[in-house]
Amino acid sequence: MAAVIAHLSDIHISDERSAARTRAVLDHLNGLPHDLDAVVVTGDIADHALPEEYAKARELLACRHPLLVCPGNHDDRAAFRQGLLDAPGTADPVNQVLHTAGFTLALCDSSVPGKDEGYLEDATLEWLEDVLAAAPAERPVLVGFHHPPVPLHTPYVDGIRQYGEERLAELARRHPNLTAFLCGHAHTAAATTFAGRPLLVAPGVVSALRLPWEHQEHPGHHVHLDLPPALAFHVLDDTGRLTTHYRSLAPARPREDGRG
Repeated sequence: MAAVIAHLSDIHISDERSAARTRAVLDHLNGLPHDLDAVVVTGDIADHALPEEYAKARELLACRHPLLVCPGNHDDRAAFRQGLLDAPGTADPVNQVLHTAGFTLALCDSSVPGKDEGYLEDATLEWLEDVLAAAPAERPVLVGFHHPPVPLHTPYVDGIRQYGEERLAELARRHPNLTAFLCGHAHTAAATTFAGRPLLVAPGVVSALRLPWEHQEHPGHHVHLDLPPALAFHVLDDTGRLTTHYRSLAPARPREDGRG
């Protein structure tokens, strides 16, 4: 039976608007008629890395399906650990793994404290190597992180993408069961390849990126605030084929009571 993974990114919790848009996505997922195998959120959970933002995000991300979340460049590792994982607030990379009956999902921390660009620390790559080595050769492994490791032809994002990507590509070469890469950061649904695998980019929940060939009123006018929140569904079938569907939801509005 095919496995289904919901993939969302960049919820940027800070105000009633971001809360309403995130709530619309989670309400959709929690209201599905069938259980999902996993829900993955690839970073930028809080907008300013404040404790109250993580507290709100934790409330909003309450999910009946198995959930994994990684930090993005807007997050702080210590506050993320404390607010979302009930863990000591250390500055170590936040790497997590989910094992299911049909696949393994490894979620890596590509954030760089104090910077917007991404990089997988040596400790993270060593951890990922161990996860891949422990998986049976026939078991699909999906690897996620926040920053895309290749240019997406969107200048605003490409300047702060994941660097040092040749190390990740070499790791992928050693592990044929690495099936695909999942990421966020770009605030636009996209699909490309990296290291011979699909690289699938989730759309942004809080906003959407204007593409360079779309109308912009001025050079800094690169964000759509009026498009609806969206997410991806990745379907992994028994043959190992991965199919991705992108879904936009009805526009979300803040609650009239102002509670967000």
